[in-house]
Amino acid sequence: MHRRTFLGATVGLAVAGRSIAASDKVVVGVVGVGGRGTQLTDFFCRRPDVEVAWICDVNSKRFEPAGKVVEQAKGTRPKTTGDFRRILDDKSVDAIVNATPEHWHVLSTIMACQAGKDVYLEKAASHNIWEGRKAVEAARKYKRVVQIGMQTRSAPYALSALKAIRSERFGKVHLVRVYNMLGERRRLVIGPDEPPPEGLNWDMWLGPAPKRPYNPAYLRRLHWDIDGGSLTGDTLHQLDLARWVVGKRYPQWVQHAGGKYAFAGDDSEQPDTRVITYEYGDMTLTIEHTEWTPYMRKISPQVRDGKELPEWYPFIGTKVEIYGTDGMMLLGRVGGGWQIYGPKGEKGPWDKYPHTQMQLDHVGNFIRCIKTREKPCADIEEGHISAALCHMGSISYRCGNRKLIFDAASETFGEDTAANHYLRRTYRAPWVIPEEI
Repeated sequence: MHRRTFLGATVGLAVAGRSIAASDKVVVGVVGVGGRGTQLTDFFCRRPDVEVAWICDVNSKRFEPAGKVVEQAKGTRPKTTGDFRRILDDKSVDAIVNATPEHWHVLSTIMACQAGKDVYLEKAASHNIWEGRKAVEAARKYKRVVQIGMQTRSAPYALSALKAIRSERFGKVHLVRVYNMLGERRRLVIGPDEPPPEGLNWDMWLGPAPKRPYNPAYLRRLHWDIDGGSLTGDTLHQLDLARWVVGKRYPQWVQHAGGKYAFAGDDSEQPDTRVITYEYGDMTLTIEHTEWTPYMRKISPQVRDGKELPEWYPFIGTKVEIYGTDGMMLLGRVGGGWQIYGPKGEKGPWDKYPHTQMQLDHVGNFIRCIKTREKPCADIEEGHISAALCHMGSISYRCGNRKLIFDAASETFGEDTAANHYLRRTYRAPWVIPEEI
């Protein structure tokens, strides 16, 4: 497909972004101002060197609350639109803050790159493995800064954890356990289709996903056409943190265990219980993921000054455990820091950092890289790999919980046609990602 058709004639040719001096303001447009998008709007508005010029959403009822956030912070109202291509047409805009649903992530990011815009893209970096690589290609070809919203990479405690893990005192890491054990999921029952609510452009919301009548149940995660569920929407944070600090990319093979147990018989498509194994040859990484365990808590484990684990530790639902030959690390997710215990259980080094500051620092890293043209700390390549690991686990599930051998060079499952079927999706015209970006 020709790029002009792909862009819907919004951007006929690739456009170079303007040069921005360190003292200049960065002009951004926020695309998708639901809960997370409005939160990101607030984070960007807190910076004196950022102007939020546009907010965009397919639901016009979201303009008012998001617009108020900008007005209260900056004193002026942003422009509004239901079509993000209008922002791409605005040559004064330097960057897009992309908080669209997951099935829109890559397509809108590629279009922004072609329009000369840098992109802050909420995780997951992709809806499938094939399009994730296309996002990387677009960022490199058009020389764009693309930061993924994996904000733990901006926490100083994450970098100090990386340094501690790679020190000789910790020994060799042979086992990593990633947890996301929560109880937030509800039974999904798909009722009759309805007319779309006033203000919602349902066809635009669907975008590249298959056309279907409006149904409120479809707005929830748990549908493969839309996203990877809480595995890509939440567990990815811990997985990326773990993968980063131990220095791993793609595994040799992956295998999913689990299924729909607690929510058997409802209308969801995705499992509620997952144990995913990634084999690296010298290390095994596992994910333990549940959605029916309300006694587990999504809290930031604070480092305690003592030799014993705190009594509440078993109930932390979002954590990473790293096992080295000379010590183990308990690593928190959203600002909880880390703690090392030695061979005899003795307390070793530790670190911690506030959660909110981490979010602001991640935005700051993106803005700084727009001005310096350096790669951000959560570059699209890293986001693509972490998202791909999540997709690999789901593909194993969809292939009957089968062990799958992965070829890192081609980012495929070799000659396994059943598994390769899930590497990409069928895109609904005109929202099609072309083979050549």
